[in-house]
Amino acid sequence: MISRRRILAAGAALAGSATLPPLIRADAASLQLDPALPEGLRSVATLETLPGKQPLIKLSYRPPNYESPLEYFRTPITPNDQFFVRYHLVDIPEVDPKTWKLAVGGEGAERSTELTLDELKALPAVEVVAVNQCSGNRRGLFKPHVPGVEWGYGAMGCARWKGARLKDVLDKVGLKKEAIEIAFDGADKGVTDKTPDFIKSLPAWKAVEDNTIIAYEMNGAPLPHLNGFPARLVVAGWTGTYWMKHLTAINALVKPLGGFWMNPAYRVPLGKFPMVARFTSQETAANTPITEMVVNSLITSHADGAGAKAGESIGGIAWDGGYGITSVEISTDGGKGWRPAKLGEDLGRFAFRPFSAPLEGSGKVTVMARATNKIGQTQTAELNHNPAGYHHNVVHSVTLNVA
Repeated sequence: MISRRRILAAGAALAGSATLPPLIRADAASLQLDPALPEGLRSVATLETLPGKQPLIKLSYRPPNYESPLEYFRTPITPNDQFFVRYHLVDIPEVDPKTWKLAVGGEGAERSTELTLDELKALPAVEVVAVNQCSGNRRGLFKPHVPGVEWGYGAMGCARWKGARLKDVLDKVGLKKEAIEIAFDGADKGVTDKTPDFIKSLPAWKAVEDNTIIAYEMNGAPLPHLNGFPARLVVAGWTGTYWMKHLTAINALVKPLGGFWMNPAYRVPLGKFPMVARFTSQETAANTPITEMVVNSLITSHADGAGAKAGESIGGIAWDGGYGITSVEISTDGGKGWRPAKLGEDLGRFAFRPFSAPLEGSGKVTVMARATNKIGQTQTAELNHNPAGYHHNVVHSVTLNVA
């Protein structure tokens, strides 16, 4: 198990040798937290270095929840050592890849089997570039504040994930026609047996999509331990609650999965958000499981309050649930007028899409960015409030001192 003492000891050893890439200045003196975050969080959040990571913003030790500073999102791919860390349970075991096995079966399967890591890697390999974003990203910016981990902007990252299609793994056991959901369990556990095990399910139709994979590589390297080693689920387009880390078991179900982490957790009021992909077997008359990410963007080239020169480039990243970003617009007059930004490299419909535009104006200039996707969804100007603090996609802005 990774303890707080071990985290701090390893972090201290790494802190002195970590080399940050150009434009990155993640140190305690430069840590800027949005003033909209809860005062209690702002008083305790610090930059710390976990094993194998560059400095991340620590929100909690047990379980470890660390977000990426906003300046880490100046490129469409988030390096492994800058990727956020999110856990629900505190017992995070060391997993030996030589003895690791993945159990596959369930009532909705024709048979059961176990796969070693080598056997998983022997299946046809695929790669998908996809954003992994915690469902509660930007929860700390809700007004009024809501319970949960008070994330700022950085509970997310975009990586190249390589692995086997979940469909190919399920083909080894054969799905019965009655199978409606596929459930997943990981190696992490709670402190006591009373803590609900973190088990999630997907609708069967989503599980067998080509972009739902069991990944064992991240950006060309084995998964970091704190990001799910040796294998994790990647559910491209859907929020991170389904991206099970340290995967140990997959079970096909003929009835909806119960348990705390399916209901009441990770649900939104029915009809509250424009979700196309629905998890109908889990819906009630009042609410529905959170599924796909909403369209969003962030300005990452400049910190709020920074100095800038007229004409220099300002930009950031945009993303959605996989429909694809078609435009990003910039406003410097409070949203009265918008002009198009230039879209950067397209790494795939599930990836961060960079954007940039020349900075206009002088003095104190508030720059806003607004993204739109291929099905016409656009970021909202006002917070779409919900009890769990999900899907924060209010138009982002920074105020710059332009010379």
